Amino acid sequence: MSESSGNTIGIRASGKLTKSDYETVLIPQLTDLFNTHGQLNIVFLMDDGFEGWDMEAAWDDASYGLMHRADFGKLAVVGGPAWVNWGIKLSGFLMKGEIRIFGPGHMDQAWQWVRS
Repeated sequence: MSESSGNTIGIRASGKLTKSDYETVLIPQLTDLFNTHGQLNIVFLMDDGFEGWDMEAAWDDASYGLMHRADFGKLAVVGGPAWVNWGIKLSGFLMKGEIRIFGPGHMDQAWQWVRS
């Protein structure tokens, strides 16, 4: 996302996330950013077209997240279906950083929070 700078980045998810999305885009870019900045603050936007993850992508998401659970400072989750937000709340205890969920249309508040 264009608001990204330094160790604070924005990720927009649309459609169904696949294993290929993780292997070719998300994991390589996050790995480079972790190597450069150490800890990251992330705004994760699930837009109106977001459909979730396929099973392999969900596994990649969970395993990569656990591997870097101490490397996330703040994670702002914006929008998305209720089932995703509940899953994030339930798994949030595994992360050492802070997680906040923002409703659709609250991008400005999410960016403000991750930068504070």
